[in-house]
Amino acid sequence: MIDHFSSQCADVVASASFCDAMLLPLGGSRVMDFGTVIGYGRDGKPTFWVIPSTTGDPNREVHIAFEAPSRDAVRIFFEVAVGAGAEVLHEPREWPEYHPGYFGAFVRDPDGNNVETVCHCPE
Repeated sequence: MIDHFSSQCADVVASASFCDAMLLPLGGSRVMDFGTVIGYGRDGKPTFWVIPSTTGDPNREVHIAFEAPSRDAVRIFFEVAVGAGAEVLHEPREWPEYHPGYFGAFVRDPDGNNVETVCHCPE
């Protein structure tokens, strides 16, 4: 059900060093590293991201992505969420910069969190 999530950090280098050690006994490791954005997971699939904080506020935005079984499910999720009052962040589309077949939509929930639904499937 949960595809991936991210944690905003005041110091990405320190947080990444901590995660390197903490996730190793669980079979997790760095699987993507863009310098200031680091993805952890197993078998090459990032499921937990360490990203820089975008605010000095101690209550930082959470990003969570739910895995959808199809592109139609992504579209329906988006319509239902917007109909329920969610703020539109990104309408459903393919995100080739992530990987081929990454089809997702993003909304902001009532608490200000970035909620995504994604299907890892070709057209």
